[in-house]
Amino acid sequence: MKARTVLPAVAMTAVSMVLTLAVVVMWLGTAVPWPVALVVGLGIDGGWLATLAYERRLAAQGDHSTPVTVVGWVFGAVATGVLVAHALTNASPAAWLAVSWLPIAAKGLWLVHGLWERTALTPRALESIRGIQQEARDEAAVARAQLHAEAATEETRLTAVTGAGARVAHVQAETAKTLSKAWSTLETTRASEETGKALTSVTTPVTVGVAPRWELPVWGPSGPVRAPVQDAAPALTDDALDEVVEEIRTSRTPPLSYREMSARFRAAGHSASEVRLRAAWKRVAA
Repeated sequence: MKARTVLPAVAMTAVSMVLTLAVVVMWLGTAVPWPVALVVGLGIDGGWLATLAYERRLAAQGDHSTPVTVVGWVFGAVATGVLVAHALTNASPAAWLAVSWLPIAAKGLWLVHGLWERTALTPRALESIRGIQQEARDEAAVARAQLHAEAATEETRLTAVTGAGARVAHVQAETAKTLSKAWSTLETTRASEETGKALTSVTTPVTVGVAPRWELPVWGPSGPVRAPVQDAAPALTDDALDEVVEEIRTSRTPPLSYREMSARFRAAGHSASEVRLRAAWKRVAA
């Protein structure tokens, strides 16, 4: 993975340094002796290479120096400026201008490589990240599937409830329609003259001169009929209770047992608690 960023930067740097040296020697060689032009070209390339090497050393140590970076960019700008000036003074500037950006491009590639090194992770860390991402994708897929299943279940339930409600409403409508027809039939029959004559012929032999009106039953809300509350019998005193118990117990020979006596006591309409009744039984049977 490291070679993918460092090899293009090295290749671009080598090409730009060779091109800068060649341009300086050709351009300045006409004005000064070629050894001087060669020294100038090597100075530009050497300064650039020295700053680049120092930057790489600091990067390997996890450090960074802004002045060194600025100096490196200055050497790159000088090399680019030399190439641009040579292109502008040449008879065919287009070809030289097309390659004048190589020094700046080489510095940009080294910048990209430095950013890659600062953000590079070990294979173990990358594997952990991939595992975490895969787990998150799995959980998201399971959650989506669960939501879809719940939505489908809710849709099915609503469909069933709606269908049942529609059937109930249909039955209620049919029932109301049938009751309405029956009620109309009753009303028609009640209001007809034949019905009145029939009722008169039936009731007259029983009670002369009586022809009761046939009223329709009430069709509407009704409530439960409460049972009439019976008046509670007055409580018996101990002496009166003893007399009643003795009378019931000795009403047969041999005397009745407590269970038989209690049943006859309740059946006769008397009222007394079980405790008082058992105490009276003990008193009279002692």
